[in-house]
Amino acid sequence: MDLRHTVDRIQGLVSAETGRRLGADAEAALSQLLRNVASGNPRGQDGFAYRELTILFADLRGFMSISDRYPPQVVLQVLNRCLISMVEVVFAHEGTIDKFMGDSIMAHFGEAPSGKDAAERAVACAVDLQIAMDALNAHHRHGALPELYLGIGINTGPVLVGTLGSELYQAHTIIGEEVNLAARIEAFSLRGQVLVSESTFRRCNGFAKTGEPFSLHVKGKSDPIVVREVLELPRAGKAVPRRDIRKSPRVDVQMAFSYQVIQADVTMPQVHDGTVRVLGYHGLLAELDERLTPGVEVKIRIELPLVNHRASDIYGRVKKCSRKQGRYVCGIEFTALTSKTRSSLELLVQLLTQVMEPA
Repeated sequence: MDLRHTVDRIQGLVSAETGRRLGADAEAALSQLLRNVASGNPRGQDGFAYRELTILFADLRGFMSISDRYPPQVVLQVLNRCLISMVEVVFAHEGTIDKFMGDSIMAHFGEAPSGKDAAERAVACAVDLQIAMDALNAHHRHGALPELYLGIGINTGPVLVGTLGSELYQAHTIIGEEVNLAARIEAFSLRGQVLVSESTFRRCNGFAKTGEPFSLHVKGKSDPIVVREVLELPRAGKAVPRRDIRKSPRVDVQMAFSYQVIQADVTMPQVHDGTVRVLGYHGLLAELDERLTPGVEVKIRIELPLVNHRASDIYGRVKKCSRKQGRYVCGIEFTALTSKTRSSLELLVQLLTQVMEPA
């Protein structure tokens, strides 16, 4: 709510009706009343109140990269278009924008005049956000402007709702572990993807079609959580337009590793060294001293930090290889690895994802 604008509009109505504006004391009381209403505390009681809300985080993927490649006026133009579109979609689903955070937004959904379920409205909002972003990217392609993708995470649970600050500056906000969890889930979402927690999925009760559940390790939780990817809303005839399909999150790293080339099903004895630059669940991008032909099979050995695992049983296939600054950059897809190594890789990527900006 734009408090100053709302107060001015009310003052205009009062002036038109009575011929004079409210005095300073009455205006201050009106401002406080509006703040209390916005915070879900119309009686002006001190402190925060517990409410069950559905929280949505949406982040623009790739924004930092276009900031480096385009003039500031183009970057701001694209960002503003995206944010305007996102706000319009959130409001259309009776959501509340809690805050802007650079190139991302936090919104929440509770009781609404329509009486529609909060979790269902949040999920419908997320799908419409992805559809709107897809349409916006089509417009950007036509105008030779950069494309951006949204990663979205949603969670439902009890939160504290209230107003922080003083008379000089106040902000209505929501806080709590469920808010943090929604943010953690969003960090794992890929470009164009919508991920929901198990609590949101249960509240939707068949409203959305999702992929199979999978586990994530997140900060602050001793046990992994279960999330699902939203694919479509059958009753609404809407599907999430995943233009960029990735198999897993990817993180930038700098990890030494060694490999041996496999020829005719025989592992060659020569051991070569390289550096892993990007790591995912199903493959890696590495810098090497020699060129590997696409299609070549390799056996990889690598120490996985943070998870205390030495992987010596990874087999992969070279997908691409190009020369860059005197070295070769090769993309390698994993073709075989033990379950222990796979779980260790996934855990490492998940841990690193939470301390790095998603790509």
